[in-house]
Amino acid sequence: MGVLFGIGAYGLWGLLPLYFVLLHPASPVEIVANRVLWSLIFCALLLTVTRAWPQLLAAFRDLRVLGTLSVAAGLIAVNWLTYTFGVTTGHAIETSLGYFINPLVSVLLGVLVLKEKLRPLQWAAVGVGFIAVVVLTVAYGQLPWIALILAFSFGLYGFAKKRVGSRVDAASSLSVETAVLTPFALVTVLVLAGTGQSTLLDNGAAHFWALAASGVVTAVPLLFFGASARRLPMTTIGLLQYFAPVLQFLIAITVLGEHMGLDRWIGFGIVWLALVLLTVDMLRTYRQNVALRKAAVTA
Repeated sequence: MGVLFGIGAYGLWGLLPLYFVLLHPASPVEIVANRVLWSLIFCALLLTVTRAWPQLLAAFRDLRVLGTLSVAAGLIAVNWLTYTFGVTTGHAIETSLGYFINPLVSVLLGVLVLKEKLRPLQWAAVGVGFIAVVVLTVAYGQLPWIALILAFSFGLYGFAKKRVGSRVDAASSLSVETAVLTPFALVTVLVLAGTGQSTLLDNGAAHFWALAASGVVTAVPLLFFGASARRLPMTTIGLLQYFAPVLQFLIAITVLGEHMGLDRWIGFGIVWLALVLLTVDMLRTYRQNVALRKAAVTA
């Protein structure tokens, strides 16, 4: 089930650029604020149907869980704002790059935060990834900051979720994050309405319901991701991460018509080489661990 949840989460995230096209002319800030508020309504309904309010209250009472999920909420808000800005301003290719290099960031976090030792292929993948960033910086004429913010914010978000995954269920975890962000989202919506920058009520019923659907569009993949993070090792999650950027990349160059020059193809090719190295290492390590467990059982 963990793998299916992971595929569902990353598959839905991969299709998000198509959804954001429907939300024009809403700004990235308005889209994210609505995502939070409508997600809160969705979470309340979900908790009522599943009778999970006691678990939510328990999560709020556990200060360690609450603190960690508050940090996670801040990270996902940064991720959403950056991603929405990128897609709605013609940088969907760069947003896909962010999620392509996210597995490399996860490896770096293992070194910097968990003090893990990298294996040779992991070092090679990180080194190749660094070269790719340099090449793409030249190709873009500036540091690909959208991609880097997306990669690091989501990598840290996944790490935070993993820290409390065994202590709180997916629905409660998402509900806490949404509740933490709700005051900020509510203030944002009121300010936009007061300054005449809100589109929620001024662009017809179709636009209203498209924004309202952001609650479901936001909550469902996050629920799936939370459920997969609780069930799967980081290695498997790292492999599943490739689903989203592949879909985003294909949508960007086919449906959205974004340009890919030769220099960018070279940069992306180097990124993909780094991911191949990382994948080979992950699979080899997984097979070795399986073999060791079988040997231990038969011994």
